[in-house]
Amino acid sequence: MTTKTRPLPRTGGKVLVDQLLIHGADSGYCVPGESYLEVLDALFDQREHFTLYNARHEAGAANMAEAYGKLTGRPGICLVTRGPGACHAAIGVHIAQQDSTPMILLIGQVDRGSMDREAFQEIDYRVMFGGVAKWVAQIEDARRIPEYMARAFRVATSGRPGPVVLALPEDMLTDIVEVEDAPPYLPSRPSVGVDEIEKIAALVSHAERPLMLVGGSGWTDESCEQIRTFAETNGIPVACSFRRQDILDNASDCYVGDFGTAVVPSLIKRLAEADLVLVVGARLGEMTTRTYTTLAAPNPSQTLIHVHIDPDEIGRVFSPALGVVSAPDKLATALATHDWGQRSRWSEWCKTLRDEYLADTLPPPHDYPLDMGAAMHALRDSLPKECIVTLDAGNHTGWAQRFLAYQRPGRIIGSTCGAMGYSVPAAVAASLREPEKCVLAFVGDGGFMMSGIEIATAVQHGGRPIVLLFNNGTYGTIRMHQEREHPNRVSGTDLMNPDFGQLAAGLGAHFERVSDTVSFKPALERAMASGRPAVIELVTDPERISTRTTVAALRSVKANS
Repeated sequence: MTTKTRPLPRTGGKVLVDQLLIHGADSGYCVPGESYLEVLDALFDQREHFTLYNARHEAGAANMAEAYGKLTGRPGICLVTRGPGACHAAIGVHIAQQDSTPMILLIGQVDRGSMDREAFQEIDYRVMFGGVAKWVAQIEDARRIPEYMARAFRVATSGRPGPVVLALPEDMLTDIVEVEDAPPYLPSRPSVGVDEIEKIAALVSHAERPLMLVGGSGWTDESCEQIRTFAETNGIPVACSFRRQDILDNASDCYVGDFGTAVVPSLIKRLAEADLVLVVGARLGEMTTRTYTTLAAPNPSQTLIHVHIDPDEIGRVFSPALGVVSAPDKLATALATHDWGQRSRWSEWCKTLRDEYLADTLPPPHDYPLDMGAAMHALRDSLPKECIVTLDAGNHTGWAQRFLAYQRPGRIIGSTCGAMGYSVPAAVAASLREPEKCVLAFVGDGGFMMSGIEIATAVQHGGRPIVLLFNNGTYGTIRMHQEREHPNRVSGTDLMNPDFGQLAAGLGAHFERVSDTVSFKPALERAMASGRPAVIELVTDPERISTRTTVAALRSVKANS
């Protein structure tokens, strides 16, 4: 008979850090606070196994953790203090929820004896995050830390991934307890059955104009290759949902564009012409469906097959002919070997959509010193395949979404909920996580002023992201809507910017300023060779308000309506 060894006494902070290591966490992002000093102290002893990156703002730390979750498929760990720290970090939780990203936010909390007295910085986080996170709890007893942490990792990664929030009372972390550790977590991820594959095959094989739409989280490099094999074997055109363009290699003859803010106009028309839509992993949310207009709700005219990891997502808006609960990578594996013998029948349909996509990637005519379309073509041809591109919110991202090409192991990492200030922290996290890879951030002047300070985090910890800073002196997306609805009435959207060169230099970054097309590529090459974080300011004309229109054109439409 085996005798159990009695657990050694540990502080709650030490128990928590041990659980992080048991569950495979290797890094975390924080702004330190006195409310979780015991956790910080316990991390000191684990410096060889766990890297703690101290960000300059809690929103930056939370966005870094969320980006880590996107890159690895494992929960990104963020640690912040109570009250203001938790409020600042809330944006990362919102992004993780809407983007289906595994993340765990650990919040220092007031001591248990002071609760419910409106103590200094006291907030009830179960109420605050209850409608945003997958699970919110407060650990009152240090002996239950292994239980709570194991559940946090499982909840964040099982089913539809998402954020978990745990509050840690300060005095609970100092308690000395004897408790066993939990075993490493295993996520629960549903798989597709043989009968469901047969049902999918029966519906798709009878279609004349099928279209596959892939998206969501949970895709591995292997499953991306498998879905490409299936699509190319069967000749099915494939589009991606908003900011998920790296799921299918854009060089594939089956790739036909993405349903995002830079969607090919003809793709909207072709979706209406499709008689079957096979959706794998995508939610069919507002951005992907253009505010729920590209498909009829609740009964689409197309035969809709919706494969999603969350049964509650299937039929949420659009009622499918067939709903299948499966993780996207599991479905990709199941489909990879199937040839349904319809390639010749669908080849012309697929070629039409592919040709329209390729035509839309050609740079549009321009009358500006800096031709962003041509610059993006130069960038596309020079970037390594494993490059990681991070996107902020705003019209400037249309240049990257429309004109760059993506494929695994490269990644496109962007918030699908339109969070400004995301791109720079995400790029910092990506560069720290993958130091050997090129990491390129796209951000507008407005977004950069929200989180560009996180370049200092990259400098301190050895990251080398390159930031493409689009400076047009305006909140461009809002200005576009403003000119469309209220032309010539500019209100609240103009920006007076600082000297970005001095700002970048002060943060320790290499700096370039580009105002014409011919200067772009040499500036990029110097930035890549600098061996440190870099900022390339791109001076763009606010008249060119997006990749598809101008301020003058918007005003003209309104005047003639």
